Amino acid sequence: MGGIIVKEKIGFVGAGNLAEAIIKGLTNSQSPEIRMTDRFQDRLLKLQQIYGAIPATLEQVVLESDIIIIAVKPKDMVDVMGEIKKLAFAGKLLISVAAGISLGIIEKHLPGAAVVRIMPNTACAVLESVTGMVKGSQVSEEQAKSAAGIFATVGKVLWLEEHKMNALTAISGSGPAYYYLFTELLLKAGIELGLSEEEAEILVCQTLIGAGHMVAQSGKTPGRLREEVTSPNGTTFAALQVFTQAGLGEIIFKAAEAAARRGEEMAKEYAG
Repeated sequence: MGGIIVKEKIGFVGAGNLAEAIIKGLTNSQSPEIRMTDRFQDRLLKLQQIYGAIPATLEQVVLESDIIIIAVKPKDMVDVMGEIKKLAFAGKLLISVAAGISLGIIEKHLPGAAVVRIMPNTACAVLESVTGMVKGSQVSEEQAKSAAGIFATVGKVLWLEEHKMNALTAISGSGPAYYYLFTELLLKAGIELGLSEEEAEILVCQTLIGAGHMVAQSGKTPGRLREEVTSPNGTTFAALQVFTQAGLGEIIFKAAEAAARRGEEMAKEYAG
């Protein structure tokens, strides 16, 4: 990631955990000029001390940045867009991370804006995110490259059509929580089987890391890797039989479907 260069001045509206992860990725690969605004001043001071980002007002962020990353909660987006609308945002790239807020909604509130809608995940914090990206009609090729360059500093990027955004959110946006839940439950099972909490944590967490590396680096499909671990009528086979009999595949699909459906509901709610 170190070879990625983003030359533009970047501003953040919102300085929460996601904004910090992106700032961390940017400052790890280069030293861009970054401004940020947030209602919590202590948060701004903390990020200034760690990364050298400049605390600013919303007006300063908009007027003095080439790229503005709007990293606020969906419920706050309408108010933020109302404030930005009063300022000179023409020619600037706006990047929204708010789930459920479509390009259409943003472009309705900010006519003529060049907007990229994105959905990263919490692995931004360790620079291993996958970020889904959707390009608005006013975004130039140069702006699209800059947007991709920013989020390549925190992991991989994937451009896709907007109608796939809820599916992406269900799989990768919410996905880390699914792995955390499975890890949490496996940890609990280890303790109930007689391991100490420390022993179970070491075994479960390193197994998760190792399995992830195998999927990413072995060149084999997850199905093939599973088959290689599963001896006929062995211990792994016995465990997988329980998962199959419990309908794990259907449970996982229903969970992902529920997340995607909620994304659709949120889009309707925020559309007004």
